[in-house]
Amino acid sequence: MDKLHAMGAFAAVVDAGGFAGAARKLGMSPPAVTRAINELEAHLGVRLLTRTTRVVRVTDAGARYAEDCRRILGAIEEADESASGAHGAPRGRVTVTAPVLFGARFVTPIVTAYLQRYPETSVSCWFLDRMVSLLDEGVDAAVRIGELPDSSLQAVRVGQVRRVICAAPSYLEARGTPRAPDELPGHSIIAAGGIAAHTEWRLLSHGVARPVKLEPRLLTTTNDSALQAAVAGFGITRLLSYQVADALREGTLQPLLQDHETAPLPVHVVHREGRYASQKVRAFLDLAIESLRAEPSLNR
Repeated sequence: MDKLHAMGAFAAVVDAGGFAGAARKLGMSPPAVTRAINELEAHLGVRLLTRTTRVVRVTDAGARYAEDCRRILGAIEEADESASGAHGAPRGRVTVTAPVLFGARFVTPIVTAYLQRYPETSVSCWFLDRMVSLLDEGVDAAVRIGELPDSSLQAVRVGQVRRVICAAPSYLEARGTPRAPDELPGHSIIAAGGIAAHTEWRLLSHGVARPVKLEPRLLTTTNDSALQAAVAGFGITRLLSYQVADALREGTLQPLLQDHETAPLPVHVVHREGRYASQKVRAFLDLAIESLRAEPSLNR
């Protein structure tokens, strides 16, 4: 058994969530990947994966071993890069993810600068308003907004954003401006990010965050559509500060109830490879962290 080959196959299966995905990534046949995992389990004398006809799951021992495999394989790749020249240009594909509007506004310029700087690289951008699992979906780096759960991912804070309640001047002229949170239920509310019939905004009242229950007239699953509806004068919405920055600057939206805003949300760049990140990923992370920390709208 080629142990390094088997470790690479096992890490690929865990990252891809199955044998077929790992086989495509490695350019191997699924039976060859299965054979490598079977030999590795026999060598170790422990079950690393549980298989059914539909699902492949990693065992507790397998999860720990996968982390060790990534660390060892990363160290080998780093040693190869060092031996071939410490200043060799990054090469290969990097996959990054971010929320839709954040990706369009901030990450796309970083990606194009990265590609221009390193001609032998390519990038896949997954701009989605859902939480993408870096480990399960094989993503190298992500932007996360909000407090982070405990995990094995590495995180670097790059800024913060606020939740902003706002409406168009035309709406406020027609319906009046709410002066306190308890006036919001009497207004036309636009809620983004869910499909429940009710929504709840937590706002400060006498220094304490309290829920305000609302029944939106417009429910939408995308922040962009909520922004468009608010600019059109349909009602009041609450979005993140970077999402409404242009509209606020242009005067097509006005901020409301600013004294009742809750604490800002942190923005992090997260990745899964630790200090053993490949050269292509390290180069992207360095550029992304530097660029986002220099962005004024994320560091006020």
